Amino acid sequence: MSHQIPQTMKAIRYNKIKDYELVSLPVPTPKPEEVLIKVKSCGICGTDLHIHDGDFESRMPVVTGHETSGEVVAIGSNVTGFTIGDRVTGDNSELCGHCHFCREGKLLFCENFVAHGVHLNGGFAEYCVFPAAKLFHFSVCSWEEASLFEAAACAVHGLDRLLPRPGSTALLLGVGPTSICLAQLLRLNGVQKLVVAARVGDKMSLGKKLAIADEYLELGRSNEEVNRQKWADLRTKYPHGFDNVVDATGDPRMLNLAIDFCTKTGKVMFYGAYAPEDIIEVSPGRIFRDEITILGSFSQMWCLPRAVEYLESRKVDVRGVVTHTFPLEKFGDALDAVRTKRCIKATIIP
Repeated sequence: MSHQIPQTMKAIRYNKIKDYELVSLPVPTPKPEEVLIKVKSCGICGTDLHIHDGDFESRMPVVTGHETSGEVVAIGSNVTGFTIGDRVTGDNSELCGHCHFCREGKLLFCENFVAHGVHLNGGFAEYCVFPAAKLFHFSVCSWEEASLFEAAACAVHGLDRLLPRPGSTALLLGVGPTSICLAQLLRLNGVQKLVVAARVGDKMSLGKKLAIADEYLELGRSNEEVNRQKWADLRTKYPHGFDNVVDATGDPRMLNLAIDFCTKTGKVMFYGAYAPEDIIEVSPGRIFRDEITILGSFSQMWCLPRAVEYLESRKVDVRGVVTHTFPLEKFGDALDAVRTKRCIKATIIP
């Protein structure tokens, strides 16, 4: 199988914050340890909005897009294990290996961390290069589903952080692409009873269709008095609370609610993307007396292989999560769809 590689490609390049354009760039040539892929899908997530708005540190000018999958079209001279035409997905992170945190094995916190689509050119382009070590094969998932591999990898990392006890209970607040993955992982790895609480809408409907939970608390979008009664009913049904409570909403107002529903010696995990200026007030006496553990889960490191296995086996089912696809020329429309929550998941298909 061969692929005719052009000299130039279309790409979305950010020149500065809120300033992007569709440009023509040279197709990159893979170095000896790299692989060139023809991009077949690249998902858009909230991080891309934060990069656009300047709320997430990046290095511009840069081609954004960090949820990249595609076909192998050129292979560096020192690379083994890949052939032209392979379907692969890329781990966007690159590490230095020699800083304080790398030498302590805390790779996620590499002091010289860079990521494709944030600091290095990423997948909102027709072609992209990755180190061969950061590419993983897949064969079953569609290109749309492949744009969920990175979100699922973040969910795998969340599971690594939470480590739910076999036979335990869990309450998950919020339903989005990555929490749809996390819900299924929780039930596969120790949680015998999972309750998902979220606003009514397309995301909750898809979660129910995929049977991600044992029980659903559907909250209205207007009548807060009715919602308060639903929370009260849940507390009556589970008077001792839940062993694991995960907030995936990114709304700091939900965090005290999460702590309130945590049982004695339970765990609360902050899993949403919170703004840097967000502050909450927590009762230290409650944390002290009830021996509650509070955890954070941010991004992922080397979790992609497990995410690929879960999605390829359909044990974590993401069919239907991508509701909107866009070409590179419609990148602005794709951003708007994510910002206005008109989609569950939007993906660029170059």
